[in-house]
Amino acid sequence: MTTIKIAAVGDLLMWRRQIESAKRPGNTYSFDSMFREVAPHLRSADLTIGNLETTLSGREDTYQRRNPKTGWPMFNCPDELAGALKRAGVDVLTTANNHCLDRGFKGLRRTLHVLDKQGIQHTGTYGTKADATRLLIRAVRGMRVGILSYTYGTNGFTLPAGLGFAVNRINLQKMRSDLKRMRSQADVVVVAVHFGQEFHRHPNERQKTVVNALFRNGADIVLGAHPHVLQPMVKTTVRAAGGRSADKFVIYSMGNFISDRMMGGIHSDSGVIVNVTVEKDTQGAIHLRRVQAVPTWVHRYATKSGTRFRVLPVRRSLTARDKTLSEADRATMRRVYRLTTGHLLGRGQRK
Repeated sequence: MTTIKIAAVGDLLMWRRQIESAKRPGNTYSFDSMFREVAPHLRSADLTIGNLETTLSGREDTYQRRNPKTGWPMFNCPDELAGALKRAGVDVLTTANNHCLDRGFKGLRRTLHVLDKQGIQHTGTYGTKADATRLLIRAVRGMRVGILSYTYGTNGFTLPAGLGFAVNRINLQKMRSDLKRMRSQADVVVVAVHFGQEFHRHPNERQKTVVNALFRNGADIVLGAHPHVLQPMVKTTVRAAGGRSADKFVIYSMGNFISDRMMGGIHSDSGVIVNVTVEKDTQGAIHLRRVQAVPTWVHRYATKSGTRFRVLPVRRSLTARDKTLSEADRATMRRVYRLTTGHLLGRGQRK
């Protein structure tokens, strides 16, 4: 019998103020302090997965731009972010999301090159057609974990002819085909899906349809992202295509792991580290034995040199002797903890 713990976090966003706060002398950047408090949680897992919702497209004078047609933000971030995530304990980044083409195919391809240099594996976007045919399967303490990633779209950006392979889109036929291939090679299959409506705290019918199809076709764990707020998680038993019953888990949205302030207010500052304990028994069957959620909160605080950002594990931080936390901060974290723990289990109000 083999048991592993898989951890996952939601959107890793880097807005202009966050990047400015990380700037150091000599046009260098350090993002490590943003993840220092949560790093022990990320490192304690056997496999940690995150959603990279920015590109790493090279040095620019203005990292955050606006799409002139839509007004939507277009993200890029200094390469140093990748090293900070690796040191914090992130093993795999999913890259299929609506911002993956914010600097075109050239930026997409460079992002993957930067991750490769840091030893962070990735899936969902691809620099070559050959890469797009390869499945990401991690050997984790004797268990083979397959990871897939898909997005609903790319904010209206399109790829030139012949480059359609570069981004995995939500297409049920393709997803079924990928799952069939993955299922024959992996013990447990994780699917990251970028979908849903921004700032909506409950999944819509389309999300539920996609998740049900993934479960029926062999996905064991589904990790949702894009709404920038938390949506509920569900552990269930599903009769898969082969007719046998199997444990399944979905969190419809993991929310923001790190971000500047967004429209969702306290809900957009709240995230979660999801821990799923997976067991492979002596017969080779997979069981999801335990699901644990560690609520997180993005703390912004003033220093002499400007605003700083960090992700805090809420429960542990509430009892820590931390002079940078005000009484108002602690009150906010207590509220975050109540909202997060209730909402993830489906007890939140529908608003």
